[in-house]
Amino acid sequence: MIEEPSVACPYCGETITVVVDTTAGNQRYVEDCFVCCQPIVLTIVTDDAGELEHVDAEPENV
Repeated sequence: MIEEPSVACPYCGETITVVVDTTAGNQRYVEDCFVCCQPIVLTIVTDDAGELEHVDAEPENV
């Protein structure tokens, strides 16, 4: 299932929408902010049924 949650960029603070495939389970990957182009580490957490629980967005260069 594809979901499009919104997250706040940890660099510029803008709210961006990310595309998440929840059938892949828990994930961690880097995606650039569409506004400021900085790398954001996204942590995707799903429950046992494959439903999206939450998305964390952290700066890569901390």
